[in-house]
Amino acid sequence: MTIIPVILSGGSGTRLWPLSVSEKPKQFLSLVGKETMIQQTLLRLDGLNVSDPIVICNESHRFIVAEQMQELGKKVTILLEPLPRNTAPAIAVGAWQALSADKDAVMIVLPSDHIIKNKEAFCSAVKIAAEEALKGSLVTFGIVPTMPHTGYGYIKAGSCAGGKVFDLEKFVEKPDLETAKKYLAEGTYSWNSGMFVFKAETFLKELEHFEPVMAELSKKAFDNATKDSDFVRINKDAFEQIKGNSIDYAVMEKTKKGKVVKLDAGWDDVGSYTALHQINEKDKNGNVVCCQSTSAIIDSKGNYVNTRKKTALIGVENLVVVETDGALLICNMDKSQAVKEAATLL
Repeated sequence: MTIIPVILSGGSGTRLWPLSVSEKPKQFLSLVGKETMIQQTLLRLDGLNVSDPIVICNESHRFIVAEQMQELGKKVTILLEPLPRNTAPAIAVGAWQALSADKDAVMIVLPSDHIIKNKEAFCSAVKIAAEEALKGSLVTFGIVPTMPHTGYGYIKAGSCAGGKVFDLEKFVEKPDLETAKKYLAEGTYSWNSGMFVFKAETFLKELEHFEPVMAELSKKAFDNATKDSDFVRINKDAFEQIKGNSIDYAVMEKTKKGKVVKLDAGWDDVGSYTALHQINEKDKNGNVVCCQSTSAIIDSKGNYVNTRKKTALIGVENLVVVETDGALLICNMDKSQAVKEAATLL
């Protein structure tokens, strides 16, 4: 069995703070480690039998993404979204692309802004999920929680469906702290990973059943796509008619075919500066300093700093200070989830 990776590259940097496209690719996507986030997403699949990947990205990021794939020597199909419509339509066009290569395609959907430290455990879980997908299931990974996190959605697992596979009982939104503590104590709840394994055909049939208009328009957008050098441009006229929705809301919360494979592999969703602060190396006072110039940190604790100019922090705690070509962000770590709102206002 060959698995086709479908990489959603809409995160990894742009979700954190608006970076100008003129910046070097390494600055754009390399948030943790030597490789860029999208490179790490593909490299952790090396222990599996996977085919050439499909990457779905915004048009303005196309050359950045292409360069990252060339560095790895990967032959890749890059689908260009003409505008954002959330994960369900993006995955749908990825599924049509996968089917064009293999009518029995099993695809693994991976956001490109995740950290997974235990590659072996991850690959083992993917193999289990892929075998279940061959039976006609839509499989998601439930991350074994390590704390009552209020920044993640949760999945409730039902009865064991055999081995390490469980029935998918329900998705729940990001909880408050007391609810998150209850979930952790109960033991049947996992963090929602946003990663999926299923046959492309199975997903498209379920999408057609629950969201027929979206299914029809995504097929039309793919069928009328145009080839542009190394890229496939999804048809804008059809795609912009789609009412955007996530795969969770459009399919996974409604399907009777949902399954959960629990994953304990050192996972983290690098979707906030809080996450970046947690996973990066800190000084003795808990500061993460990624400055591209000289920095002076005096009598300060628990800060995340990533700037280009010479930067000094004196007597401050729990701050995020990030500079790009086009913007400067200064916020309390506890408020870093509001970055999207600030970017919209700017």
